[in-house]
Amino acid sequence: MKLRLFKSLWGMEELSYEESFEKIAAFGYEGVEAGVPPTEDRERFSQLLKKHNLSYIALIGSSGDHEKTFEERVASAVLLEPDLIISHSARDCMDETEQYRFFDKALQVESRYGIPVGHETHRHRAMFTPWTTSKLLKAFPDLKITADFSHWCCVCESLLEDQVHHLELAFERTIHIHARVGYAEGPQVPHPGAPEYENELLAHERWWKSIMEARAAKGCAATTVTPEFGPPGYMHTMPFSNKPVSDLWDVCSWMANRLRAKY
Repeated sequence: MKLRLFKSLWGMEELSYEESFEKIAAFGYEGVEAGVPPTEDRERFSQLLKKHNLSYIALIGSSGDHEKTFEERVASAVLLEPDLIISHSARDCMDETEQYRFFDKALQVESRYGIPVGHETHRHRAMFTPWTTSKLLKAFPDLKITADFSHWCCVCESLLEDQVHHLELAFERTIHIHARVGYAEGPQVPHPGAPEYENELLAHERWWKSIMEARAAKGCAATTVTPEFGPPGYMHTMPFSNKPVSDLWDVCSWMANRLRAKY
């Protein structure tokens, strides 16, 4: 199983595309994960991907009329020929009928464009818990996910010890991993290498290993992974100064090197 590491542009907004892509390529990432750039920047974005030999994973989110905006944003994303699309899909507050209608439409759109869509296990969204995700995956056998289990740790206030059967189904349906380490009270530890968060790191690594094993058993040659730690708002900060407790690039680099070494 080949591991393909992508770098998110989240937290790199102070840099230009040119600076970001050069830094990402120099580190050895295989691709960039980012939202679809504005229309006026798309040609430049595409040319920079080619210049640095980087692949692209598109990040979209539905809002308002969720079915309509999902379709529109997939249509925009495919113009940049992404390897796959990550979607923050629907809402946690939708009733079951609304959610089912959305995902039925989403699968039709995915089939039409032919690019895999991984619906992210994200707070605020339909897949915000292991059990809601499991219900959706059982209802729609072709539905696939982007696994970010840090959100579930936060929502469930645990390391998901009592969610094993839901996790097992999630492993089987994952097409992309967001390798961020969460804990019982939040979606991001201050630093995944800190010894006080060893249990959290090891739990996430067991889940990621299970995903890779499930994909290997299906004959998949590679798994894409983004060490997707976030800036302040996700990253802890010092009181009064709001100074980040860690350097975001260093945290992502630490996680990327750990993944390379283990997998």
